[in-house]
Amino acid sequence: MNFSEFEDAYDDVQNVGDTILATPVSELMAHNPLIVEADTTVVSAVNAMNEHHVGCVLVQKDSKLIGIFTERDALRRVIFREGNRSWTVEAVMTRNPSTLPPTASVAFALNKMSLDGYRHIPIVDRTGKAIGVISVKDIVKLVVEAFPEGVLNLPPDPDHACPKTADGG
Repeated sequence: MNFSEFEDAYDDVQNVGDTILATPVSELMAHNPLIVEADTTVVSAVNAMNEHHVGCVLVQKDSKLIGIFTERDALRRVIFREGNRSWTVEAVMTRNPSTLPPTASVAFALNKMSLDGYRHIPIVDRTGKAIGVISVKDIVKLVVEAFPEGVLNLPPDPDHACPKTADGG
């Protein structure tokens, strides 16, 4: 049977894709997640997120993960509300967030993010202690690294201006 170079190239892409999807989240996750105590003010949590250029903080109480506070929480539950400067993250966080073990695959994380609308998922050890967080951004970075020619060498789109800052996209 004769195979063409195109079939070989397709197989290579398929193999790389399968490898990416099988990658454990522990290889991508932020290993030092930003963790705050439940009584931290929203203002302090948002300032910490801005300082560290992250989209969420994990919230703990008595060294146990009890929630996640994200940019989305700030926009939906905090902005334009009276008295919000004194609120704690515990009052507005997403309680009991879905978590993944470090052995979960990228495919599983993507599925969970897609079905449940998450942008960040805490990674916990067997005791429930937060050891990391994986974001959509982490997965996109993995894909770009696996297919740099296909992503980074695209011609610019003349109909869309390129963002000038990280906040522009």
